[in-house]
Amino acid sequence: MIVVTGATGTVGRTVARLLAREHPVRLFVRSPDRLGPVEGLAEGRTEVVRGHYGDGEALRRALEGARAAFLVTNHPTEPDDARFTEAAVAVGLRHVVKLSAYAVGDPDADDFITRRQRENEDVIRASGLDWTFLRPRAFMSNTLSWAESVRAAGVVRALYGDAPHSVIDPRDVAEAAVRALTGPGHEGRAYALTGPEAVTAVEQTEQLGEALGRPLKFEELTVDQARAALLRRCPPVVAEALLRSAERLAAGRKADVSGTFEEVVGRGPGAFRQWARDHAEAFR
Repeated sequence: MIVVTGATGTVGRTVARLLAREHPVRLFVRSPDRLGPVEGLAEGRTEVVRGHYGDGEALRRALEGARAAFLVTNHPTEPDDARFTEAAVAVGLRHVVKLSAYAVGDPDADDFITRRQRENEDVIRASGLDWTFLRPRAFMSNTLSWAESVRAAGVVRALYGDAPHSVIDPRDVAEAAVRALTGPGHEGRAYALTGPEAVTAVEQTEQLGEALGRPLKFEELTVDQARAALLRRCPPVVAEALLRSAERLAAGRKADVSGTFEEVVGRGPGAFRQWARDHAEAFR
């Protein structure tokens, strides 16, 4: 049995679908109604446990009898990694594959989110569990935040349009997670995952326009405009952390390309141009 947390999210949903083809899977979710159709559920390969990290009884029930788990936590202040780790140790889970962040490996990255991810990794290391950390760059799917302005006005608005960023397809992150969960030799490894090339927001706008069959316009946001947009959907501490992270983007600190994904999966990662083609309907 493999447990998947975050199964309603960008990566966890794909991890669950890929695993359910060949493995028994248990999904630990706060809102099962957000799962949609679940592969393997009718055939008995997939179970669903409703709960959250603060519900220790539900968490232990989800982890009981499992050999490995995919861990996604995203609350900025709750000790969810510690709660998960305590329950995992108590029920005898052997291996946890945690979704972390690329910036954890950058000593110059010191924003709130990165510090929290470092602390969470330390909690898991200290637990005695076997662990694998996936540290991806930003997801290509983050550009879905542009969909409304693209549909309404054919415009993409973002910070630092000429700054290169080695963004990764979240489907590739999910595939790396499945390899780590099901194959040998991944314990004690931290995988820095990127896409195949660094692309700027201006280049992403052009490639998205090609996928849509119409030109799009790029408009550079000021920092104040970006802050206001972030505060509409994020807590202030997260918004400020993302702005700090964007400063590193502007300084060219997110342009490096890693070959780790190919080492783990056996093929190269997908390019943004293909992601845009595959998701063009979201922007129409």
